[in-house]
Amino acid sequence: MTKILEESPILLQQPLDAHTHLLRLGARQIAREVQPGQFVHIKQISSGNSLLRHPFGVAATDLKNGTVDIIYREIGAFTRTLTTLSSNDTLSVLGPLGHGFDVTCHRALLVGGGTGLAPLLFLASLLGPQKADVLMGGRTKSELFWQNLYRPFVAKIFVTTDDGSCGTRGTVMAALPSLLTQGYDRVYTCGPSPMMQAVAGACAAQKIPCQVSLERYMACGLGACLSCTCKGREKRLKVCTDGPVFWAQEVEW
Repeated sequence: MTKILEESPILLQQPLDAHTHLLRLGARQIAREVQPGQFVHIKQISSGNSLLRHPFGVAATDLKNGTVDIIYREIGAFTRTLTTLSSNDTLSVLGPLGHGFDVTCHRALLVGGGTGLAPLLFLASLLGPQKADVLMGGRTKSELFWQNLYRPFVAKIFVTTDDGSCGTRGTVMAALPSLLTQGYDRVYTCGPSPMMQAVAGACAAQKIPCQVSLERYMACGLGACLSCTCKGREKRLKVCTDGPVFWAQEVEW
């Protein structure tokens, strides 16, 4: 797939909670090409902060208006800088990068936590309520603003929180085993590595195909620097070019 480099104006900067933001970019060419599960590599134009790009999964596109949405959490210097930008600013955006989800399913369960729910949101918008339900986990109710974002695209929303303030008390694994008996023929998951490992194990036990979207720091995003490699069952995997989406059995947890 052709990689596209666009100078993309910021069209919307919207806080979703105290630390999470939605950023809408004008990126018409990338919006036409990107598939759920792929990512974009971003840097600030004329920024002295860093020469490196930073990867973000695509959360949504709007083909009519030529926009790409990312959802990011303020966790480091680069994302802190992102929070200060507005419609007067432009970002350099490279994409689409990596391999996305295999969407040949009849009824799917999407399982996510934290900003891992962002690429799954794009997938949900493609599958629609006829094919997709979502199980989302958070530490507390305030982290599950994701419910409003997912509601138009899924039939059912299942929720867990560590403190029991919303939905089932515990991690997603408190709800997943019973859900896997309800006729799903595919599970897609993205979030913290321990969560994905547990989800993959539960799916393997039920013989349900599972795809995982790995989250790694990627310095180049093009497979050259090897900063994002992880251990696979048969070889070292480059998350940026071999993934970020893999069949669960390809990954050596």
